[in-house]
Amino acid sequence: MTDSVQFEERPTGSGHLIGRATLNAPRSLNALSLEMIEALDRQITDWQAREEVVAIWLEGNGGKALSAGGDVVALHGAMVKHAGQSRNPFTEHYFASEYRLDHRLHTSETPVICWADGVVMGGGMGLMQASQFRLVTPKSRLAMPEITIGLFPDVGASWFLNRLPGKTGLFLGLTGVHLNARDALDLGLADRFVDADREQVLDALAETHYQDDRAANRRQLHRTLQDLATRPDSLTPAVMDHLDTINTLCDAATVNDVVHRILEHKQCDGWLDKARATLADGCPQTAHLVWEQLRRSRHLSLAEVFRMEWCLAVQCTLHADFREGVRALLIDKDGKPRFRHRDVDQVDPEYIDGFFRNPAETHPLADL
Repeated sequence: MTDSVQFEERPTGSGHLIGRATLNAPRSLNALSLEMIEALDRQITDWQAREEVVAIWLEGNGGKALSAGGDVVALHGAMVKHAGQSRNPFTEHYFASEYRLDHRLHTSETPVICWADGVVMGGGMGLMQASQFRLVTPKSRLAMPEITIGLFPDVGASWFLNRLPGKTGLFLGLTGVHLNARDALDLGLADRFVDADREQVLDALAETHYQDDRAANRRQLHRTLQDLATRPDSLTPAVMDHLDTINTLCDAATVNDVVHRILEHKQCDGWLDKARATLADGCPQTAHLVWEQLRRSRHLSLAEVFRMEWCLAVQCTLHADFREGVRALLIDKDGKPRFRHRDVDQVDPEYIDGFFRNPAETHPLADL
């Protein structure tokens, strides 16, 4: 047992149950450790098998984040330990477990409700985007900022970034730009904006009358959450305000051209300036991985996406840039990563091809 995830079964007026899972590592903004991932997977599997459980609720403790991402500090330790080796048992197990959990949520017949309050990044986005009902609040801040540490947008991002309007998925992956609740709704990354306390929402769900019919209960959940939702009219729609610019900047034949266009587009625009600065300081290798993962996954199934991303993630742990990016940001905290390449023009496409190779004889997600 672990207290890094807390579980509760909330009874409803009709005698059914709502399974409540709370990520409980607030000091790390609920970064997903392997222990947390495995605990979630076990409990969610149990809830999915029980007819009386009408919904699964995901949230984060501490009031600041659903989850800021994966446990990259633990991954860094494993990368240091296995540096220069052709395999890394811990990272292979970690990413297989995380992606299996995400896939389980994506395909869940029991509706999953995600309370995406506060910071939702990386692994947190994986949980959120796998949920059927994605609830955002005035404090929601979404991002896939892997370019800052030399990883790539994983946890199914190859699936959900490819389904965003225009070129926004590519832009989000290259710049790690932060989204507010309105942006999330506009892009289809969230379903409802709720300006209420989570306990009020849970109370309303618990007071709802459910039946012994999954489809009817799903419709009832939809109506209840729809009644609780409002419009985030006070929030600025940053992405939609910049959509034409994003589409123009990202409309090029190569990632090199796209990156140069973004870096050369200098205006007195705080939102775009911040996006450009993140790209300028980011990992050139990641920029190429973002471009290639979105290109290769465009027509893949969800299971194929997770199998591809597992190869990418494990290969990143076997190359130096991911280790160096985490060191600079979270270990030594000097903010000066020494990435392998100075800019995107130095990255060899054949080098990037190697990241898509499976290092294992048998793929751990072959059964998805």
